[in-house]
Amino acid sequence: MKRSIWLGVCLLAAATPVLAAQTSCDTVKADIQQKIINNGVPESGFSLTIVPNDQADKPDAQVVGHCGNDTQKILYTRTSSGNYPVSGGSTQDGSQSEPQ
Repeated sequence: MKRSIWLGVCLLAAATPVLAAQTSCDTVKADIQQKIINNGVPESGFSLTIVPNDQADKPDAQVVGHCGNDTQKILYTRTSSGNYPVSGGSTQDGSQSEPQ
């Protein structure tokens, strides 16, 4: 009986980092998402994706965070939905840039 209790404790301790890593990634992703929204980007104007490190090289995506003991990356991708401009048609102060 005592042996099976210790076995259960050891199995739980071994599984905890895996569960914590996924929770950590979801937490980091939620924090980054909130910061982007607080900067004025509508929630429909972007997407965040958690991918393994070896799949982080995607076109039109930018790495904005990492998690899971640096085994996964969080990618930011702009979408065309919402009122947020996808192309850089205006300058930072909001005025239209003149063609050169």
